Amino acid sequence: MSDAVMDGVEVVNFGCRLNIAEGEAIRDAAREAGARDSIVFNSCAVTDEAVRRARQAVRRALRQRPGAEVVVTGCAAELEAARFENMGARVVRNDAKGLVESYLPNSPPIPCEGGGPSPVIASANEGRRQNESVGDGPLAVQGRSLPYTPALSGADHARAFLGVQTGCSHSCTFCATVMARGTARSAAVETVVAAARVAIDRGQREIILTGVDLASFGDDSGTTLAALVEALLVLPIERLRLSSLDPNRIDDALFALLTQESRVMPHVHLSLQAGDDMVLTRMKRRHRRADAVALVARLKAARPEIAIGADLIAGFPTEDDSMFANSLALIDDCDIVFGHIFPYSARAGTAAARMPQVGRTVARERAARLREANMGRRHAWLDAQVGTTASMLVERDGLSGHAANFAALALSAPAAAGMIVPVQIEAREGDRLIAAEITA
Repeated sequence: MSDAVMDGVEVVNFGCRLNIAEGEAIRDAAREAGARDSIVFNSCAVTDEAVRRARQAVRRALRQRPGAEVVVTGCAAELEAARFENMGARVVRNDAKGLVESYLPNSPPIPCEGGGPSPVIASANEGRRQNESVGDGPLAVQGRSLPYTPALSGADHARAFLGVQTGCSHSCTFCATVMARGTARSAAVETVVAAARVAIDRGQREIILTGVDLASFGDDSGTTLAALVEALLVLPIERLRLSSLDPNRIDDALFALLTQESRVMPHVHLSLQAGDDMVLTRMKRRHRRADAVALVARLKAARPEIAIGADLIAGFPTEDDSMFANSLALIDDCDIVFGHIFPYSARAGTAAARMPQVGRTVARERAARLREANMGRRHAWLDAQVGTTASMLVERDGLSGHAANFAALALSAPAAAGMIVPVQIEAREGDRLIAAEITA
């Protein structure tokens, strides 16, 4: 969760990097609308815990700030609009969160009526339901296809998050994203390039491209993610990092950029979700275990310093001990050092919610085992870097930052904030490395 306050408008972002990027658009829109003493919760719905935290934060704000206007937007607001409205909060739909008129005094909900989902998302929901009995191919664009405007995070960090795509046209059985954000929509390449120039001009030396299904960028407009990356590399970007990628969408052009372009950071985060083929089939994922292992082997062979991250779900419905063992082994088989691991959470309206459940306790226990295995792998990876040198992007505090491979670094003495500096890695402290700037 992150928050920012400007001109009496506080924006609290929950969840993904895309929400962080979109939070700046929310803040700008609310400020332009003349909002004062307002708090906007940009919510997440990836798990029921994420929704619970959003509800808890909204209740707390309503109780502690009775004179403020409390607004809820984001995925949880899209899925549970009536519940937030009954609390006394104002709800702004996901596809209207960046519009000035959404935050004008006494403005009606945009664009829907009667408390249901917005038309573009309602149409996507119907397409998802129809697709469940057909297969795991992409959904056709449903309803009106709203153009997506790039979302650029603020200047308060050395790194800039740049949202270039929203929505998802797949029907993974566990995921409520398409119900909350609609089918996939991409920003125009030229508008992304313009937003990147803004980040560069304000001194941000690393840009992280993000989206709900980033690898699908351009599917709706006849271009590709690789083409977008190539267009951005024409600019004087010093570091370009990609957020989570669907492994079966890494084509030859994107693979070449990830492994051969020095300004594309050696850090690949894969949306794997599980390491067992039966679980992947029931999830309606578009890759199998062997595909993931082979992809990582190719990446490592071409660029050995690449660090691998992955999303993993523990306790998916029907997952037995042997299936879980395959996911546990995937951490070593794919050398996963950055695991985004969480217990399965049934989302209303999804196919997986109707499957036989393994139970919350089992899911949590398995998630803990995955996290423990991942921590061991990460610590061994960090330990191997002690005594080496690295380049570090120093954050605004002058003390923290990240290496090119995304290892978290902490300086033993302050350095120039926002700069990329050479460092000597001296020790590991938990999940971060202690380093000293090389000045001579």
